[in-house]
Amino acid sequence: MTLAKVSRNAALQAKISQMALQLAPLVQLTTGEVHPSFPATLLNFWLLTSAELDDLAHFYHQRTPCMWTRRYPCPVEWSNNMSLEEKRRKIGRFIGLRGCESPVRIKTEEEIMEEARQARLAEEQEMWRRKAAWY
Repeated sequence: MTLAKVSRNAALQAKISQMALQLAPLVQLTTGEVHPSFPATLLNFWLLTSAELDDLAHFYHQRTPCMWTRRYPCPVEWSNNMSLEEKRRKIGRFIGLRGCESPVRIKTEEEIMEEARQARLAEEQEMWRRKAAWY
């Protein structure tokens, strides 16, 4: 893709700007140091590996609970058998990124159909209530 095409694509420009968002570093409570892998930008956050996420959790006392674990603003529960997405979500929540609070549960087709049926029934009941109200 050429530079001219990129500059004309508003959605791509918006995404590039979003990924360039600077992140404020979090310091370790015991030393005041910032982890070397702490992401400087949102893009760097999305590029963290599973091992780097584990290392960040350990550095900030989240992987191995101790007296410092709960003293951070947003402590997280860490386990060794999490997927990369779960680790990323937990570290994102830990460093204060929005949208990392909890995983979104995808509804089944049956649940969506049931919700639609319930909404339709409620609309019909409301319609009959309004029609009968003038009697």
